Amino acid sequence: MPSLPLILAPSILAGDHANLASTAQQVAELGLTWIHLDIMDGHFVPNLSFGPALLAALRRTGSTLFFDTHLMLSEPHRYIEAFAKAGANLISIHIEPTYDHRAALHKIRSLGCQNGLVLNPQTPASAIAPFIADVDLILVMTVQPGFGGQQFRHDVIPKLQQIAAWRQQRGLTFRLEVDGGIDLETASACRAAGADTFVAGTAFFRATDPRAFIKTLTKLP
Repeated sequence: MPSLPLILAPSILAGDHANLASTAQQVAELGLTWIHLDIMDGHFVPNLSFGPALLAALRRTGSTLFFDTHLMLSEPHRYIEAFAKAGANLISIHIEPTYDHRAALHKIRSLGCQNGLVLNPQTPASAIAPFIADVDLILVMTVQPGFGGQQFRHDVIPKLQQIAAWRQQRGLTFRLEVDGGIDLETASACRAAGADTFVAGTAFFRATDPRAFIKTLTKLP
């Protein structure tokens, strides 16, 4: 199976909260096509962030970025339609809460979006194994979700390797994304384990030379 082109999806959570439209514009002007939107409900994770109104507002500014929308919610299935209508291109939902995961993944696609499944650092790869043929993306959290700026957890590397091996063995084409503590060093380790899509927040927005950061990360072997 040919390898997918690498994608960097800066996390808007690490941008300028007083002007998130300018953050999205900055990402686009640097030549990137994806932006990652962390949606947190204060229940599934101990933090609050944004709702569908933010996506809709960014679309009204004319943003054509690919909205990589990560629902860190206790009941993500209840909000799929709202985020799809607001302008999400891909909606990722967590495996950990109890709901009908397969029905939710199908609903995302039925609304014209790509779908993704997410697992936390302590969740084994086996939890998502039954669904890997039905997703466009699998997101492996490399920190416990909730807050930016955390240290990368190297103990997730074997999980990435396992999921990448399943993808190769079954000839599947889903993207394998990582999120949490991603900088050039940890991105390289994740790339070696099979990742092809990288969410970077603090490291990207605080980079001395963002263009060099982009070039280095997206050209990883």
